[in-house]
Amino acid sequence: QVHLVESGGGLVQAGGSLRLSCAASGGIFGINVMGWYRQAPGQQRELVATIQSVGSTNAADSVKGRFTISRDNDKNTVYLQMGSLKPEDTAVYYCNYRDRYVGNVWGQGTQVTVSS
Repeated sequence: QVHLVESGGGLVQAGGSLRLSCAASGGIFGINVMGWYRQAPGQQRELVATIQSVGSTNAADSVKGRFTISRDNDKNTVYLQMGSLKPEDTAVYYCNYRDRYVGNVWGQGTQVTVSS
């Protein structure tokens, strides 16, 4: 079983930066994908960015050029560096882990609030 612990959310002014971290523990399989999704009030959860264990990344168009996803495989940790934050980035951000054996695993979520 895989367990995810997120940290790094908070309140920031528009134009500011935040870094989210998510540490995975438990039955980690070497070939996996970790990433971040977000859900604003009244909206569906949406992809922010993902990164494969080999390093390939994918990001939503809305965050390209502003957010950077990275990972430390030795620590089983994924990071999301968020810059040039906008009020529309306000959401609960969820860490996600998936591999071929356990399927999708979600973190508890961390609130990011961007004030205008």
